[in-house]
Amino acid sequence: MQLLGRTSFVFSLWAGVTLVALITTDPLFFSLSYMLAAIFVLSFMWAWLNLHWVTVTRQTKAVRSQVGEMMEERFRVRNTGFLPKLWLELRDHSTLPGHRAGHVVSGLGAKHRHTRIVRTMCLRRGRFQLGPLTLISGDPFGLFTLRRNLPLTANLVVYPRTVPLPYFHPLIGEITGGEAIRRRTHYVTTNVSGIRDYVPGDSFNRIHWPSTARANRLIVKEFELDPMADVWIMLDMERSVHTGPDYNALPELFVPEVPWEGWQLPEIDPSTEEYSVVIAASITRHFLRQDRTVGLVTYPGGTHCEMVQSDRGKRQEDRLLEILAVVHPTGTISLEQVLVAEGTRFNRNTTLMIITPSVRVEWVVVARHLAGRGVKVTAIVIDPGSFGAPYYATDIVGELAAGHIPAHCVQRGDNLEFTLANKKHNAAR
Repeated sequence: MQLLGRTSFVFSLWAGVTLVALITTDPLFFSLSYMLAAIFVLSFMWAWLNLHWVTVTRQTKAVRSQVGEMMEERFRVRNTGFLPKLWLELRDHSTLPGHRAGHVVSGLGAKHRHTRIVRTMCLRRGRFQLGPLTLISGDPFGLFTLRRNLPLTANLVVYPRTVPLPYFHPLIGEITGGEAIRRRTHYVTTNVSGIRDYVPGDSFNRIHWPSTARANRLIVKEFELDPMADVWIMLDMERSVHTGPDYNALPELFVPEVPWEGWQLPEIDPSTEEYSVVIAASITRHFLRQDRTVGLVTYPGGTHCEMVQSDRGKRQEDRLLEILAVVHPTGTISLEQVLVAEGTRFNRNTTLMIITPSVRVEWVVVARHLAGRGVKVTAIVIDPGSFGAPYYATDIVGELAAGHIPAHCVQRGDNLEFTLANKKHNAAR
């Protein structure tokens, strides 16, 4: 309950009138005292009744979205009592930037309901909480404002922005001979490795009907990856090599009331972190949409390794984009250490995409060693000098060119679709 200034004034007035009535025994002051007391009690009861016999539901259309897409929520406020509600305010405490879900419902009749749809443009990647809500109401005189906390929450994951890369064609490894990779996958391929009993969740197109008929129970097929080389993305999340404003300290972006009318998504946040994540997400989607198998290796926090085995399909895309949505450069392991530690899992037909703002020559030496083993290495270097750092990526791009490793140099404000399609242009810069 929130006591307003006028509440204190009315209470003080009532106390003064009551004191005068007791001293003078004048019926007029007793009548004023009773009237003020009645207003005080009735106002509180009115505010209390406004918050009760009210149900609020919150329905989130999807628990996943992407930067640049709309997130939609539906709110329903229902008056289950027999008295109308003068006014109700829903105050939202979501962490999603620009999410204006709070609103006021006025004149809600008995047994009536109010529905409101809120659409918000997702501007930043991450994992956000929608809710909780606070229901606020009061009396007509404005003496009392009561609150009721509603634990209506939901989690929303906003995937990072992706850009189309129709002209991005790095060196791709291919396994010759048609020999299957002995690794099970949930994705349906042309290589059947065996059969097993059906479990809930298996797709019906995996059922092996002859075995089902013989065993008199549902039997499904298991598959292996086909002989197409893996694409691995290595994202450098060492804290000391990234530059630009802290992601959590960026100013909140302005969101117009009607963002879908003549409004464009702002540029990528000016940090090597955000450029790296956007490039990794774009490459992930680019190869998975080509039916390639894609894996991810990154060390986002301390010595913690975040690794996703290579696979293909929509499930793999969601898994990788969800990791990229929450990754931040808080690691302490250098890129050259990551390449040495994880390099054993890459064979001579693997395509390795290294995304980094590091200008240390040590990681280039390790990348040359991997390329000498037959790994198809491509480096995407985010130029830290264009983000305000006192050093540039010119020398490191030259070292990569000397080692015959294809390299793309990305600078702040670049058109990624063009930059990642033109290696020669980037090397010359």
